Amino acid sequence: MVNIEYIDSHQHFWHYEPEKHSWIDDEMAVIRKDFLPQDLAPILKKNSVVGTIAVQADQTEKETDFLLGLAEEHDLIKGIVGWVDLRAENIAERLEHYAQFKNIKGFRHVLQGEEPAFMLQPDFLRGISALKEYNFTYDILILPRHLEAALQLVKQFPNQPFVIDHIAKPYIKAGLIDEWAKGMIALSEHENVFCKLSGMVTEADYKKWQSSNFIPYLDVVLVAFGTKRLMFGSDWPVCEVAASYGQMIGIVEDYFASFSLDEKNQFFNQNASRFYNL
Repeated sequence: MVNIEYIDSHQHFWHYEPEKHSWIDDEMAVIRKDFLPQDLAPILKKNSVVGTIAVQADQTEKETDFLLGLAEEHDLIKGIVGWVDLRAENIAERLEHYAQFKNIKGFRHVLQGEEPAFMLQPDFLRGISALKEYNFTYDILILPRHLEAALQLVKQFPNQPFVIDHIAKPYIKAGLIDEWAKGMIALSEHENVFCKLSGMVTEADYKKWQSSNFIPYLDVVLVAFGTKRLMFGSDWPVCEVAASYGQMIGIVEDYFASFSLDEKNQFFNQNASRFYNL
């Protein structure tokens, strides 16, 4: 049996601060504490994961610099997705600054907390248009209600690498799928758009989910994106609200169990490596 070295394309670190991390509500109280590389390292080892992409959880350049510092100290972090104000007039100067750090692979804004029209503002679009020059990727963090705006966004930038975080957070707990599926299929028609199989357990019933709950949604994104544009992400430590790291990996390992070694390698390693230029 050939072992695949897994890359986790999506996880977070933080020093917990109640005000900064106010999105962590009472139902998620289990993650109201610090999560740092030394906490993650033994979990990765246990689950055959050789490296991760650390993604921003706060909308400041201070957050980007925090992740950059961790990446310089810990080899398990293969790249980071930071935050920069894409609407800033001096965006080219900021991107030029961050281009000097090899560990910064791309950027993200918490678009799920904004109105869909936010991502179609002229100043935001100007920022997106500047990313390609510096070989930066863009993570699209949205809810199903943002899918139409996301489609309008990606249509304007056919050469910009985009990835949809958390399969766009479908309403798994409520069993809603049709409108979300239409939106994901439309996005997948753009070859520069990838998709992370991450964050699903926190869209299901935290305490009562079963692996079978995710299969209809996984089926949709598999048909839409194929094995060459899907990547594994744990969303650790947020996943801990509903599932352990091992359970998160187990859901997708079971789903891909009958696939070829080559297809598994694409999903668990090569697609993330290629997208983020690891």
